Amino acid sequence: MANELTGAPDYFNIDDLLTEEHLLIRQTMRDFVKREISPYIEQWAQDAHFPSEIVKKFGDVGAFGPTIPTEYGGGGLDYISYGIIMQEIERGDSGMRSTASVQGSLVMYPIYKYGSEEQRKKYLPKLASGEWLGCFGLTEPDFGSNPGGMVTNIKDQGDHYLLNGSKLWISNSPECQVAVVWAKNEEGRIQGVIVERGMEGFSTPEIHNKWSLRASCTGELVFDNVKIPKENILPNVSGLRGPLGCLDSARYGISWGAIGAAIDCYESARKYSLERIQFDKPIGAFQLTQKKLAEMLTEITKAQLLTWRLGTLMNEGKATTQQISMAKRNNVDMALHIAREARQIHGGMGITGEYPIMRHMMNLESVITYEGTHDIHLLITGADITGISAFK
Repeated sequence: MANELTGAPDYFNIDDLLTEEHLLIRQTMRDFVKREISPYIEQWAQDAHFPSEIVKKFGDVGAFGPTIPTEYGGGGLDYISYGIIMQEIERGDSGMRSTASVQGSLVMYPIYKYGSEEQRKKYLPKLASGEWLGCFGLTEPDFGSNPGGMVTNIKDQGDHYLLNGSKLWISNSPECQVAVVWAKNEEGRIQGVIVERGMEGFSTPEIHNKWSLRASCTGELVFDNVKIPKENILPNVSGLRGPLGCLDSARYGISWGAIGAAIDCYESARKYSLERIQFDKPIGAFQLTQKKLAEMLTEITKAQLLTWRLGTLMNEGKATTQQISMAKRNNVDMALHIAREARQIHGGMGITGEYPIMRHMMNLESVITYEGTHDIHLLITGADITGISAFK
């Protein structure tokens, strides 16, 4: 097993399945996180502080839109590379990974996939470099798991559209320069709209008093008769498949990212179990502690194999929404369980900022809910198994 200070558990030699480029990307991101995030993250979380300077740093290191073609400022990388980047960032903090994955999967991806060439050239380079931060407006106060019920709407005014409504629980919104927003047109069809900071009637109130993702900025998007130029409509998609396609990309990244949080908890627990002496020996010598650690490593290894295979399918264009859904649900649930077990191994110290455990645990309580709740993902799998949707 690799040294915990520089590597991560690789019990089944999964590194053998990675390319030299994958390994180089992983080391680059690992070094970045150790330098730019790990020394500061506990204080950021304690202070509920979003470090806005991290946005440009993420852009410089290539964390934004790694699968977007290089001609638009992206990395031109494959999906396993994207997963590795998300894993290493979330090993630092889920909120930091949220910042990066929203930018890449929920803002840059829809502009690239569904936007015009003019939109790609205008927005993607600035988002890739970190000059601009973006957010994704789908969830509303009354519509989360049922996004098709949204009430945010656009009306054709001849030379522009009028956008009205609101979105809630939006990562990056208080700091964003651009928002990809989903709204219903007058025929009831969902369309994507690019909203820019400074448009009259557009505001982004921040949500305070969070116990989770405290180093990530979260807020609302409020639209009060916002005039949207017609060239700001995403022209190449309509209907719910637009936002759901973005969520596939984001959920894929989460399936890798959650492994990073699990690894950080596992490594901290393993190290602590060898240092903490009780009854004249390390607590790692006790059977119950070894059981916890062995089960943690087993679940991490299973998740690593799942995501590697999913990444291969993504690269081949064969991954299904249902497969991505299963990986997101399984891996976040796995990480949250490991965080809770690791907290027990740390005892009372596990609740302090001296160790990352409680921060990861609180963060993962959000990750298990956003971009498809744990229960909704179970029902997606259930519908795939039976052919019967439980949603209607």
